[in-house]
Formats: sequence, structure tokens, C-alpha cells
Amino acid sequence: MKTQVAIIGGGPSGLLLGQLLHLQGIQTVILEARTPEYVLGRIRAGVLEQGMTDLIKLAKADSRMLREGHVHTGFALAFAGRSERIPLDTLTGGKAVTVYGQTEVTRDLMDARAATGGISVYEAQNVKLHDFYGDKPRVTFEKDGELVELECDYIAGCDGFHGVSRQSVPAGAIQEFERVYPFGWLGVLSRTPPVAEELIYANHERGFALCSMRNPMLSRYYVQCPLDDKVEEWSDDRFWEELKRRIPEQAAEALITGPSIEKSIAPLRSFVAEPMKFGRLFLVGDAAHIVPPTGAKGLNLAASDVATLYDALRRTYHDGRADLLEKYSEVCLRRIWKAERFSWWMTSILHKFSDDPFAHRMQLAELDYYTSSLAGRTTIAENYVGLPYELLV
Repeated sequence: MKTQVAIIGGGPSGLLLGQLLHLQGIQTVILEARTPEYVLGRIRAGVLEQGMTDLIKLAKADSRMLREGHVHTGFALAFAGRSERIPLDTLTGGKAVTVYGQTEVTRDLMDARAATGGISVYEAQNVKLHDFYGDKPRVTFEKDGELVELECDYIAGCDGFHGVSRQSVPAGAIQEFERVYPFGWLGVLSRTPPVAEELIYANHERGFALCSMRNPMLSRYYVQCPLDDKVEEWSDDRFWEELKRRIPEQAAEALITGPSIEKSIAPLRSFVAEPMKFGRLFLVGDAAHIVPPTGAKGLNLAASDVATLYDALRRTYHDGRADLLEKYSEVCLRRIWKAERFSWWMTSILHKFSDDPFAHRMQLAELDYYTSSLAGRTTIAENYVGLPYELLV
């Protein structure tokens, strides 16, 4: 079996890269360890930067997003009994974000790939990467009990934090940076109308809370909780009561509650692996970096990696510019670390780290300063809508 680019991982980043390359006449094979149903069952982010929506349009997978996605021109920061709106459009020259669930993005990209005849192998087991420091890399995997060898020019590791791609890199060739946060997010999905038209991020003495949404009748809410909490300890009633305590009074009074249709606790971490290129292997998205979800950057950072790798591969095959692939890691990491900083800052300023009243007062003072200053609001807005992609030259 042969292809030009082997893509490990069939989540949104792998599918997006595969679709973009396919439309440029570059052959790809996507290998995914799970079933399509499992991939679609993952409940993840739902705030898309303009850069990502542009890539989805370029991939010709945007029709449903344009119909059903909700453009948000602002969001609220709630603290100390106040709710301060950050007007994204007026602070960034008209930029905004689109609320559209990662599950829907994945489904649209799956459908687009199927329509164009792209090859995706699901339930590919025992995937192993070989010879990626040479000029003839290959991938072996098992499918239906048979061993398959896939020859390729390049390998894109889009298989997430726990995937085989980063694990295949020799230990001495990679450096990892990590911060694990001492709390988690308890998330609830409910078939109820959102409490507000825009997202609400709340700092409260009891802990962080977030009011988000997927569509006009599907809401996503979160509260900060201890890492050792169990989902079973949180009844729906307990969750709704805790959420009401932490969000602004007006929002709490307007909140429509209902049975949860999904409930989970997610740990938070910041993580970066350097570099992201190893011979002809390129790490993409969560395989190379993780951000806490507070800044809505995880899926968007993966998209910016995809944009850079897609551009480099397209110009390699079409223009003979293989030198651009050498810049992949350097270019990606500059944007990654800025997004890591913003996600870390949002996490640090909104969550409860201790019972220290001084620390909480410092958070409130910083939130007051940033939301009362044009420069502060602009800094938040510029980072939230997404910093510009850097062009390869």
C-alpha cells in the first residue's frame, strides 16, 4: 500500500489536513484506531476562530457550519457581582468567533472526505511508525487480523496526546514542558436553551464556572471541581444549584435546567513538546501540545498547525519547496506558546487555586484592570479571536 502523506489519527485535525491535501491532488491515507462512531462520540470544544472557519471553507466542508454555526461578537467576564462584556468585533477590526461543536466539525469533514473518495482506515490496530528519519518512511498496522505496510513520503501525527506518533520519537530527541492544574472541569450537556446569547466566564470564590452552548436547544455548562471528585457524586440537581451560585444573579434567575445527556470530569493541563518535526514525521495538534480549555484554543491550535503543514506540503509537491518543511516546527511553536500563555492566563485569573483571600483579591483586581482598560480589553479580544497565522517564506 502506498500514499504520499500518511495521516495518523482520524479526528478533526487529521481529517482537515487530509481533505485540504486531497483537494490539491496530494494522496493521503488516514489511519484511525477507533470506529467512526467513537470518534463522533467525543464531546469537545465548540468555539472556532476565524482562521479555523476559513480552513473549513477551504476544505469545502463548510455548508452546514454556515447554516447552523452561531457567530459571536463578544463574551462576558463575570466577577465580584459584575458582568463585563468583551466586544470582540469592535476591538479587533470586525473579527469574531463561531460557536459550532467539534463533533459537528468532525462529522462534516468525514462526509466531505467520503464524498471525494479519500481513504480512511478505521480500527487500524497496532500502528507503528518506521524509518521517518530516512527518505522512505512507512507505517505498519493491523486490519482485520492482517498486517498491512503503508509506504509514504511523509507522516503527519494527528493522533492526540496519548497517540503513537509522539511516543515513536526517540526520548533524547524531544523536550516536554508541562503544568498540571490542581482541579478539573465538571461538564454537563443538556437539551435546554442557553442561559445567554454569548459565553459567560465566571470567577467566583467557590470556583470557576462557564456557560456555553452548542445550538439554540443544546447547552454546555461547566463548574470547577476537585480532581478526585466522581461524576456519580454530582446529581443534576447538585450541579445546577452549584452553577447558579457561581454565575451572575441575573443569569442564575434566567437559567433553564433539565436532565443532563452527558456528564464528565476533565483534568486541565498545559503541555508543549519541542520540536514538532522529526525527519519526515510531523506532530500536529494534541500530539504536540495541550492547553487548558479556558481560552478555547485546543482545536484552534490544531487547525493552525494544519494550516502550516498543509501550506508546506502543498508547496513541496507543487513548487519543489521542500525547504519550507524545515520551518514547520519553528513557525508553529511561536503561535503555540502565545496561545499557551493566553490559556494559562485565563485559567490563572478565573479559577480558585486555594482558600487564600489575598490571592482571590489579586484575581479580582486584575480582572477589574483588564476590563476597565481599552488596552486590556483589546489584549483579551485579540487573543480570544486568534492571533494571525504566520506565512511560510
